[in-house]
Parts: sequence; structure tokens; C-alpha cells
Amino acid sequence: MTVLGIATLADLLRLLVVPAFAWAAYRDVRTRRLPNRLWPPLLAIGLLALALDVAAAYPFAGFEGRLFLVRTGFSLLFLVPFSVLAYRLAAFGGADMKALVVLAVAFPATPEYIVPTAVLPGVAWIHNAVFPLYPSTLGVTAMSALTNGVLLGAAFVLSLGVRNALAGRISPAMFVGEWTDVRDLPDRHGSLLDADGPLPSRGLDLDALRMYLRWRRSTLEDLRADPARHRDPVSVTGTGEPTDGAVHVGPRTDGGVPAEGDVSNPPGTADSDGPATATETAEFDDPWAAERFLDSIEGTAYGTDPETLREGLETVSEADAVWVSPGLPFVVPLFLGLVVSLTFGDVLTLILAAGGLL
Repeated sequence: MTVLGIATLADLLRLLVVPAFAWAAYRDVRTRRLPNRLWPPLLAIGLLALALDVAAAYPFAGFEGRLFLVRTGFSLLFLVPFSVLAYRLAAFGGADMKALVVLAVAFPATPEYIVPTAVLPGVAWIHNAVFPLYPSTLGVTAMSALTNGVLLGAAFVLSLGVRNALAGRISPAMFVGEWTDVRDLPDRHGSLLDADGPLPSRGLDLDALRMYLRWRRSTLEDLRADPARHRDPVSVTGTGEPTDGAVHVGPRTDGGVPAEGDVSNPPGTADSDGPATATETAEFDDPWAAERFLDSIEGTAYGTDPETLREGLETVSEADAVWVSPGLPFVVPLFLGLVVSLTFGDVLTLILAAGGLL
């Protein structure tokens, strides 16, 4: 039963998820951090909408009732385990996993929204549009949002390659990286890319780079100005709180390292006080103090090992520009895929139908 001739109450509730995902996409682009408190209210909205649908479909008689069970079962029993498995395999981040779980619960079937598109003063509605315009054959909006998001992500990769080609930057990294001035790295997200081989390989995570610089109370500018002193582990005479490496320094969030208080010496004892003596620099058992840094923090610096950290520090200390993976958060294409699935419909269905595969 529709409410005011527009949609069911359950489907109207589901719309509350959309602006929350818009905010999540915006914040993820700006900070690469999403607060854990975002997801429980959205999951509660999804469960409430699902409960209303279950009450309306009970006792699941006839074709429509069985179809509702099949679609809901697919969404909950396939998409939820899939998102958890993808997270365990490091294909998804923690926020990506939670976002897809919310969608699986909130959109197990295809909602229907009736939107008046034309009206005359004092006259009834003369035309209604029903959205989505082209729902998927499967009829699971959460799956449509996922496939739409994957296709949008592929389009982003293609556009990245085209932009690099037009700028004359032909490289194995042209489809997965952006050519970036090293001076801009403190405000960037992603990872350094090694484009020397036939296939680009991921290097130092930029969050880990910020953690390292904060730990040794230095800046990228200082490191580039005097790499020899920074390379000497003896020059680290005081350390600071590494935080979780975010561009903004705030509370612990998805993927972050909890702040345990400053474990450093008082300000003024850091490595910026001056170079070490010749006697102190005689041996470099731990160049850049990479092992000392990784041993001193809780958890890992986004999977960084000492060698990767050293290679990344050598690169940023010498190069003027580097390839950086843009690291587009999957929450962004997932949000856009949701909007497309609720308005236009399932893009993959149309592609398969155009190719005669449906």
C-alpha cells in the first residue's frame, strides 16, 4: 500500500539511507575516515523497513510472496557474507564492508517511487513517473547498487588513463595513478606507485608516511631539506604521537590506530635539534629508524614493512613528482551506484539486454 500515492512506508524509510550515504561519500573523499557510529542507525532503519515488508508479505503466499523470500534471502545470505569475505581478503575496507551490509538489509528488493512529473494549477496530476525506470531482472537494489558502483569505478579508471594520456604521461601506472608533486603529498590520500616494471606495484601508504613524520616530529619539507640526517637512526632523539596518519587528526575511526597519548620526550628534544655527531652516525643498522618506528606503534602502519618504508622515504626525499594511486574510496561509487539504481535502474541489466544476453 502506497503512502500518499508515492511509495510504501517501508520504501520511504529507506530513502533516509541516501543522504547519510551522500555524507559518507563526501567525508570519505576528504578524510578517508568514517566514524563507526554512522552505521548502527542506518542498519536500524534498514531492519525496520525490512520488518514492515515482512509483515506486509506474510504469509508469503503465491508467486509474489515466494519472490519476496527469494530476493530477501539472496540479499541477506549472499551479499552480507560476500561483503565480510571481501573485507577479510582485503578487497574491501572496513567502511566499505559496513556500507554494503547496510544496503543488503535496507534494499533487499526493488522499491517503487511514484513521482508526479507534470501538473497544472487547480488540476490533478496529469503524468506520473515510476522510479527506478529500468529495475534489474534480479530485483535486488543492493545488488544493483554494487554492480553500478563497480561499473562507475571502471569508468573512473578509464578516465584516469585518458587524462594521463592527453597529458603525455604514458606509463604502466597511467590507469591507476596520478602524477603528483611531492610537496602535495601531506594532503593526499593513497599510496606511492612503482611504475618501473611492466606492472605498477603499490608502495608506501601516504597515511603511513604521515604517521612516520609525526612520530619523529618532522615534516616532509624538513626531510627533503636534509635527507642524510633523517636517514641516520641516531638523529631520532625524541618521538611524538603518530596518530592514525589521517590528514585531519581526530578520534579513532575505521582503519585507524587508537591514540594512546603522547609517548614522546618533551618538545625540544626531537630530531630537529641538530645533526648527530660523526661517532653516532658511524653505523646505519636501521636506516631512517624504520624498524624502530614500526616497533614503537600499536598495530601496523597499514601493512608497511621497514623496507617499504625506507624505499618510500628515499623516493620522496629525492623525487620532485611521483605516481600516486588515487585510492578512490569504494563508498563513493557505491553511493553513486545506489542513486543510479533508485532512479535510472540497473545499468548492467541494460548492457546485457543490449548485447542480447537477456
